[in-house]
Amino acid sequence: MKNISISEYLRSIGYTPPKDAVYVHINEWMEWYQGDVEKFHKYKIFNGTVTKEEHRNQLGMAKKVAEDWANLILNEKVAIKAGSFDNRLNKILEWNNFRVKGNQLIELSYALGTGAFVEYQKDGQVVIDYIRADMIRPISWDCGRITECAFGSYCVEYGRESIYLQIHRKGKQEDGEKPDIYYIENRYVDVESGTEMENRKDVLPVIDTGSAIPLFQIITPNICNNIDMDSPMGVSVFANAIDQIKGCDLVYDSYINEFVLGKKRILVPLTLARMQMQKDGVTAPVFDPEDNIYYSMPADRQDENKLVEIDMKIRAQEHELAIQRALDLCSFKCGLGTGRFQFQSSGVKTATEVISDKYDLYQNLRKNELSVKDAIIALVKAVSFLDGNGEVEATVDFDDSIIEDGNATIDRNIKLVQAGLRSKLAAIMEINKCSEKEAGKELQLIADESQITAQDVDWTQGDEDDPDKQKPDEDAEESVR
Repeated sequence: MKNISISEYLRSIGYTPPKDAVYVHINEWMEWYQGDVEKFHKYKIFNGTVTKEEHRNQLGMAKKVAEDWANLILNEKVAIKAGSFDNRLNKILEWNNFRVKGNQLIELSYALGTGAFVEYQKDGQVVIDYIRADMIRPISWDCGRITECAFGSYCVEYGRESIYLQIHRKGKQEDGEKPDIYYIENRYVDVESGTEMENRKDVLPVIDTGSAIPLFQIITPNICNNIDMDSPMGVSVFANAIDQIKGCDLVYDSYINEFVLGKKRILVPLTLARMQMQKDGVTAPVFDPEDNIYYSMPADRQDENKLVEIDMKIRAQEHELAIQRALDLCSFKCGLGTGRFQFQSSGVKTATEVISDKYDLYQNLRKNELSVKDAIIALVKAVSFLDGNGEVEATVDFDDSIIEDGNATIDRNIKLVQAGLRSKLAAIMEINKCSEKEAGKELQLIADESQITAQDVDWTQGDEDDPDKQKPDEDAEESVR
């Protein structure tokens, strides 16, 4: 058992991390995410003779819910753009395996309530770390926004179990530091004694980042923490759906046991179970005693002297309906709306049907994208700073094809432009998922190719008496497509 915790050490040097009760809940969410909650999945039954320990079968919905949120928010179709810094940014993100590790961080953040991107420079490369909730200790926050934070982990240094702390804080004026600049403290602490250890030779005790913006970004589900309202830490997306997750596992366990208990069995009278003498003189039954289909018939049932078949009816349909209801309740409580998880396929649906049927999911997805978008934009700015570039304008366009068909988006924009209800610039921005500057360049290219200026294009003009003139120019329409 560890003698000192990360929070205890931070308090000893003057910082105020959140209460330890928050991390008790994080540990509980971790157990559900890992799918092994001892107080629920392990239980004992007494069969009249002995007490047996059983393990409950499970659907693992806690991990599935977190996976789905990660796949909805940060998938391969999400476009991160930063203008002239685009090419360099993509190389840095690819080197840090951002598409894979970022998705995994979103999954962990939604499972455990909080996650963080942390950026720093090592050997001339910009490195991005992906930190889960149990390693995060906020030390300063305002209105729930974390401004200073410590990231801690347990490790072994010099043959002793220790805590490695990386503290991102603003400068201390009394120490001659700039109060508007971020500094990073690196500390190693002995777990047993709680005393500070000597840093490794390649690790500086304090680093002046020269940055006025934090080199970390916190990610939480965009829902209120109703467990500790004063804590800056987030709450798991399934924190208020534990009972529904239990319901899924209970029904599924019963469903599996229905088939285990419903196996066909045959009772064999002892008189029909002939014995055969072996070479060593030991008698053995003709049928295989390891076969779990045949059972010796009790003595009081041998009068009829015939095989008796036991074939129980399996209540599969009732269980499948119950599982579907449990899945709907779990999905609804986790913000994914009802019908997200289907026990059997219900066929392909159009974009309109998806939005109408899954309006809860659509709203919650839009809401959760806001916090992730802010974090990614801040990450891009931090990466640009560490790479020696100036401030960049970053945009993040999420994948809406899960909710809305891309072709429907194109058709809608064409109709709005034709009706004079939307500018071509705004239409290109939505269709190509780009910034206003990039859309302007695209619009100029279209105008140049058509040998006309962008100002001369007017799809709304037409002659009421001439139907051909009312029809939009086919080249212009094709360019917007």
